[in-house]
Amino acid sequence: MTEANNIIAAALPILDLAQFDHGDTEARAVFLANLRQAARDIGFFYLRGHGVDAQLIDSVQTLSRRFFLLPEAEKRALDMVRSAQFRGYTRAGGELTRGQPDWREQFDIGAERPPITQGDGVPVWTRLQGPNQWPATLPELKPVLLRWQAELTRVAIRLLGAFAAALEQPEDAFEPVYGDTPNQHIKIIRYPGRESARSDQGVGAHKDSSFLSFLLQDRQAGLQVATDDGQWIDAAPLPGTFVVNIGELLELATNGYLRATVHRVVSPPVGSERLSIAFFLGARLDATVPLLSLPPALAAQARGPASDPDNPLFHDVGPNYLKGRLRSHPDVAQRHYQDVLGAQPA
Repeated sequence: MTEANNIIAAALPILDLAQFDHGDTEARAVFLANLRQAARDIGFFYLRGHGVDAQLIDSVQTLSRRFFLLPEAEKRALDMVRSAQFRGYTRAGGELTRGQPDWREQFDIGAERPPITQGDGVPVWTRLQGPNQWPATLPELKPVLLRWQAELTRVAIRLLGAFAAALEQPEDAFEPVYGDTPNQHIKIIRYPGRESARSDQGVGAHKDSSFLSFLLQDRQAGLQVATDDGQWIDAAPLPGTFVVNIGELLELATNGYLRATVHRVVSPPVGSERLSIAFFLGARLDATVPLLSLPPALAAQARGPASDPDNPLFHDVGPNYLKGRLRSHPDVAQRHYQDVLGAQPA
């Protein structure tokens, strides 16, 4: 990494999860204080000491690149529009952020669970549970991504325990909200190079709706984090780390003491590309996000959740997640949710 990139990387804090898992009492206390400050002040940080096997990281990146090299017809056979669960392939420009197309192609998977039988009185968000689509010509992808899902879930739950401790809650405070069926979501993403004369929106400015998001980056920069004064911080690639950010579920649960921060991805220049693997850990779809009873000193600093009037937050997880999916993928909404579009924010 160049000296300039080192300076940029230093703009986001770097935390070591090994201090929490294996450190002495003092190291653990320092980690929790730094975690609370990073999550409150900016909502983003680099995480090292996560324990994810380096060979698995290499395998996920290698197979993701192989997926995007598949013939277009093979990728389009997995188009997300075929899936009521919003799983599968999306071509560049096929997903919207704040109504504008994102210039990235991607492949989405979730937890491999059986679909829920539909009928009168069954909530519409239950359609979100179901199978993934997988490429027949790249069978190695399925076991590796499912292993990745399990590993990142392990790390994310451990980090949620650290957040609970940092907020002076029992470490299992969030366990009832995710339980045995957390909402797990992986995106493997390729950002093609783009001429500067066109829109540079790789992904438009947004917040994540999860508890926590983890991003594995390659060497190409592009992720940017918004600051309170309207500037953008580059979250430059830092080997051996994940970029972690706070989602709206943690903002809701802490009444805004923790913050979900707006971020975006700028398209790489023409002649280059960017590969990212994103993982999002959310609550059970049938859960309701609780409001934690923070200690008075922390509760006094809670700012309330910063809900967008055009995209309000719900404490009920299933409806909130479905609302976001319908907005981002109108083609899937039209095919699988026409019966409810009039009752859902679009």
